[in-house]
Amino acid sequence: MTSVPPGDGNEHEEEYGAVLSEAAIEGGDQPFRIVAEKGRSLAGWLTDGFDRLAWRTPLQAVRSNGQPPDRLAATPDDPIIGDPARGRALLAGRLSFRGETQAIAGLDFGRPLWSAAFGDYLHSFAWLRDLSTVATLAQAAPIATHLTTIWLDAHAETVADPAWTPEAWGRRVLYWSLHTPLILRGIDPDHDARVLNTLARGARHLDRSADKATPGAARIAAWCGVVAAGLLIPGNDPRRGFGEAGLGRALAGGLFEDGGAVSRSPAVLLDMVMLLAMLRQIYVACGTEVPEAVVAASMRAVPALLGSLHGDRMLSSWQGGGPGDADQIAAVIAASGVRTRPLRQSRDWGYQRMAAGSAVLIVDAAPPPIARLVAGGCASTLAFEFSDGPTRLIVNGGGASAAHAGLPAMLLEGLRTTAAHSTLTLGDTNSTAIHTDGTLGRGVGQVELSRQEADNASRIEASHDGYVRRWGLLHRRQLMLTGDGRELRGEDALLPSGRRRGRSAPFAIRFHLGAGVAATAAADGQGATLELADGATWQFRCRGGALAVEDGVWIDGGGRPVATAQLAIMGEASSGGAQVGWMLKRTV
Repeated sequence: MTSVPPGDGNEHEEEYGAVLSEAAIEGGDQPFRIVAEKGRSLAGWLTDGFDRLAWRTPLQAVRSNGQPPDRLAATPDDPIIGDPARGRALLAGRLSFRGETQAIAGLDFGRPLWSAAFGDYLHSFAWLRDLSTVATLAQAAPIATHLTTIWLDAHAETVADPAWTPEAWGRRVLYWSLHTPLILRGIDPDHDARVLNTLARGARHLDRSADKATPGAARIAAWCGVVAAGLLIPGNDPRRGFGEAGLGRALAGGLFEDGGAVSRSPAVLLDMVMLLAMLRQIYVACGTEVPEAVVAASMRAVPALLGSLHGDRMLSSWQGGGPGDADQIAAVIAASGVRTRPLRQSRDWGYQRMAAGSAVLIVDAAPPPIARLVAGGCASTLAFEFSDGPTRLIVNGGGASAAHAGLPAMLLEGLRTTAAHSTLTLGDTNSTAIHTDGTLGRGVGQVELSRQEADNASRIEASHDGYVRRWGLLHRRQLMLTGDGRELRGEDALLPSGRRRGRSAPFAIRFHLGAGVAATAAADGQGATLELADGATWQFRCRGGALAVEDGVWIDGGGRPVATAQLAIMGEASSGGAQVGWMLKRTV
């Protein structure tokens, strides 16, 4: 066995410039075990609850008062593009986000008739980026000024959720800082003073509340806001030092050592890299050196992020996230300032990547995240995604956390299940329980993994214990990708384990097909022909179960549901277990 170098010359593994970080883990060829983390203590929840109650007291108003600034130290530019469609909607007088639209005229913050996700978009001021992407300053400034004014009317003096959450204020400070010309025009001194005064009050609020944000992207966003305020509000050097210390803690708690997000969501990791890239731009505009902790975090996170990309340069679908937008992902990576290759192996982050020829294989080889670290966690252990060039051949349903508003709750919950992922289900149950309140319960406690690399093929063997307690069976999956990327072989086995014995149960091994992949079942019930839109053809064969072609659904990069197909191998596992072999081979 040999550990994998950062890149191997494959067309999908080209580096983003010079290599700045080692993208393979040391000792990656040795078997290792990944154990699930525990949840948060009751004391932690109670502390946060008392803190939020204090926001509504007169003491908070006293704490938030102070001398407002009369200017900002710099006017940095946003290095990342926005969504052109949302920007054009703003020019047409509408706020639009994930299938939800509100007219700007008559927008009533007193009656927020919108979803939580739409509210986050509105309160964060992320729409400033979308607007500036498609409009000139003359076109955009009146719209931005109007929306800012009505937001200030509703929320500047009222300290309450959702407008005053630490995450919302952190993001708002960043977006206000990077789009200052849109909201501080120098035309109305009273308006400008009001914006600056509210910014200062928000910064003081963040000083006390940033560490109360949920660990991960939310807390990183909050501390980025503290640091940005320390850099841009004159005379705030102590806040900057305080903020950098807090941001260092937030990064340590939000990122694994291998660079992955503790939520195990590539979409969340992209968000973290974006936040650091925005903050980096503010440092540059202020002529100040970026702290080592921020640089080091970006250098760890970007390879992990790249490792989750397919040949179409979009994200693989894990833990509720969807593919995203290729142009924006590329802009975030460029703005990070990190030039590196994809991370191929990881321990805590948990995603294993193999690339050969035009093929990319990404495997989830770790337990799900603990509930408090991700909204809508998924029971996806040992699932995989597989792409051929820019075409996604095997996918997961994904996207529940980024789906369009109005989609049925039952569909969104279904996207979190094991059956919505390309892996094995036993007894029509999830490998990790999904509770009625949306949190994850008992199931996968540990994953064992080994990996081998050779010139002619790469091989992964992994197992999880998610079905041991209920069924007395361990799920082991072996995957082998040939060196030319034209053949993927797999074996799924259910092996006796633990004390429970004597029950048989039906199993299904699902392979969700990508959008536009047409499947035609073979007459013998043991295979199918898969035709891709670009003319490529793959043959699927299996043994150890009966194959069926069924309907499926996939959430695309825009959060929209797309009707797809899926292959399902059905069988019965006895108390002694079961074994299924299968193969995907490109023939054209």
